[in-house]
Amino acid sequence: MDETNEAGKQLNTGDWLVHAPAHSLFGLAVDVIIENHLMAIRSMTGFARVSRSTPFGELTLSIKTVNHRGLDMHIHMPMEFDGAEPALRAAVRKRVVRGHVQLQVFFKRAAGPAVPNVINETLLRSWLEAFRDVAVRFGIDSKPDLNQALRMPGMLEISSGGAPAEPESLEAEILAAAALAIDELDTFRVREGEAIEKEIRMRAGCLRELVRNMEEIRGRALPSFQRRLRDRLAEMLDIAQLDPARLAQEAAILAERSDIAEELVRLKTHADQTESLLSAEGEAGKKLDFLLQEMNRETNTILSKTGGLGETGLTLTDLGLAAKAEIDRIREQSLNIE
Repeated sequence: MDETNEAGKQLNTGDWLVHAPAHSLFGLAVDVIIENHLMAIRSMTGFARVSRSTPFGELTLSIKTVNHRGLDMHIHMPMEFDGAEPALRAAVRKRVVRGHVQLQVFFKRAAGPAVPNVINETLLRSWLEAFRDVAVRFGIDSKPDLNQALRMPGMLEISSGGAPAEPESLEAEILAAAALAIDELDTFRVREGEAIEKEIRMRAGCLRELVRNMEEIRGRALPSFQRRLRDRLAEMLDIAQLDPARLAQEAAILAERSDIAEELVRLKTHADQTESLLSAEGEAGKKLDFLLQEMNRETNTILSKTGGLGETGLTLTDLGLAAKAEIDRIREQSLNIE
C-alpha cells in the first residue's frame, strides 16, 4: 500500500486504483472508490476470501458470485458491524454489474483479560415485576428463573473502563478486507471471462465456416429452388385463374420463401457482431442473449426452406443443424457473462 497525503490512502493493484478517503461517518476510512481502467469480458462466477489479523481478533471476509439476470446482493455478518453494510454494498456495486453475490464476514475476537460485567438492575427489576404480576393475575405458582433472566439481551452490561474497542474500529478493517477481496474476485472473474471469450470466438468462427459451406451449396442448389418455384406457380395456375398482379405478388412471396440467401447473409452478420460485442465496452451478456435469439431464428428459417430439395436439401439441413448446435454452445457460455 502506498501512502499519500492525509486526505486518504491509495492501494495500487495494477490496472485498478482503490482509494480509501479518510473522511467518513465514523472519522475512519469507510468509503471505497474504485476506478476501472480496463473493460474485459467477465464471468459472473467467482470466489475470493481474505483474512486479516487485527488488534481485536481474526477477521475473515469471503465473496462468492454466480450468474443471475440482475445484481442480487446478500451480506451476512455479525450485527455489531451493520454500520459497514452500506459502504460494502457500494464497493461491490462499483465492480459487479450482474450476478448473485454472497458476502460473508466472520470475526473471532482475540483472547484477552476477562471483562467485568454488571447486571442491568433497572431491566431486571422491570422483568421481575412483570413476572410476578402475570403469576398473580393468572394464579400461576412459579418462581422467576435467574438464569433465564440473565440470558435476556441487555441484562448483562460491560462495566465502564472494561469495554472493548468500538465497532467502528473494526468496520474500517472490514472495508479494507473487502477492497482486497473484491480485487481478488475480479481477477478470478476476468480469468474465467477470458476462457469464455476464447470459446465463444472459436464457436463464432465455426459458425461462419458453416455459413460459407451453405453459401457454396446454395449456388449449386439454385436450379432446385427455381424448379420448386416453377412447380408451385404451375400448381396455382391449374387451380384457378389468378389476377396477373396477384400472380406476381404470389411469385415474389414464393421466391422469397424458396431461397436462403438473405438468411445466410444475416447469420454471417450476426456471427461477426458476436465477436464485436466481445470487444466492446459495457454489458455483453444481455446484448449477446438477444443476438443469439436472432441467430436461432435465422437458422430455423433456413431449415424450414431446405426440405424437398433432394440430396442437396439434406446436406443444407445437416449444415443448418450443425449451425444450431454451435449457437446453443455459444448460448451456454454466454449465460455466465456479466
